[in-house]
Amino acid sequence: MNDLALLLTPEGRALLDEVRDTEPAQELAVATRLRREHPAELVSAALGQARLRQRAVAKFGAEDAGRMFFTPNGVEQSTRASVAAYRARRLRELGVASVADLCCGIGGDAVAMARAGIRVLAVDRDPLTAAVARANAEALGLAALIEVREADVTEVDTAGYDAVFVDPARRGGRGRVFDPEAYSPPLSWAVETALKAPRAALKVAPGIPHEVVPDRAEAEWISDGGDVKEAVLWFGTGAPGTVRATLLPGPRTLVGRGLPDPGVRPVGRYLYEPDGAVIRAHLVAEVAEEVGGGLLDPTIAYVTADAPRPTPYASAYEITDHLPFNVKKLKALLREREVGTLTVKKRGSAVEPEELRRKVRPQGPNAATVFLTRVAGAPAMLIGHPSG
Repeated sequence: MNDLALLLTPEGRALLDEVRDTEPAQELAVATRLRREHPAELVSAALGQARLRQRAVAKFGAEDAGRMFFTPNGVEQSTRASVAAYRARRLRELGVASVADLCCGIGGDAVAMARAGIRVLAVDRDPLTAAVARANAEALGLAALIEVREADVTEVDTAGYDAVFVDPARRGGRGRVFDPEAYSPPLSWAVETALKAPRAALKVAPGIPHEVVPDRAEAEWISDGGDVKEAVLWFGTGAPGTVRATLLPGPRTLVGRGLPDPGVRPVGRYLYEPDGAVIRAHLVAEVAEEVGGGLLDPTIAYVTADAPRPTPYASAYEITDHLPFNVKKLKALLREREVGTLTVKKRGSAVEPEELRRKVRPQGPNAATVFLTRVAGAPAMLIGHPSG
């Protein structure tokens, strides 16, 4: 009997409840005690699952993570619940009532879609992964909306479903896979499948080159709390060729307008740091237009402007000093300003933030942010603080 099957027994479920809050330092003592009353294999499975559930809290929240089942790869590769919920809402708004979820993994996306009222066929070729997805649908009370099937996704008939969702595996034996044709299944197969469906959403890595995005797709980059999580290629939305950046929570969506690259201009009083999804979507020009600014450097995604114009798509900083890169001058300035809390941001600089902090040894009650970057091609330091 595999670990999952053991944990699904009444004894296994009771043991999971007992060990759910076990800290790593307590595991040996807890395991020794429990093995006096339970099989060693079951105790090890329960403690291992408890560790995975604790790791999964960051993605799924404490309530769901405490009821769901995970594999190590499932925790690592599953979609954050907030991102999956946003995607599911968008599918529902497009009129989708049924989805074939291909490469469903442990079922996180299927759960989000079911909670949005969508009927889901969840497919994965790995027997254990499919079993975990099925267990999760049952654990969360969604088995009536989620059918889990163990099968090769390339052999599944998706006819009769309103939409297809594909989340290809992007990890191989040597780690992350960056070539979309090395996904499993390849992006070309996913696109071909998407074009046969009324609507489709293909989850891809946020670093996907823009030139490989199909002309008939709408491309959306999604961040959550400032961290870029994924890109989605949408089909059947009625907006082929559209580029979007969506920021969660919110959501707030910036739609590309095909603007030319903003020009370089002198350093102004304010610096705007676009959200990572905006940068990945190549929509820095839209932000620059919104704040009335230009670029510090043609190759750096920092926008500078003379006036504060709040935007949800970029963090604003008021700049107090603009210096050529010089550690001694920075150290003297920070000492003069009594800066003890120093935030170091960099783009276009090889200097590591921790290395710089060690050299300048900030001390004092005040805080500042230093940007290590280039201004019109020259290494520079901009010092300031968050605006607003």
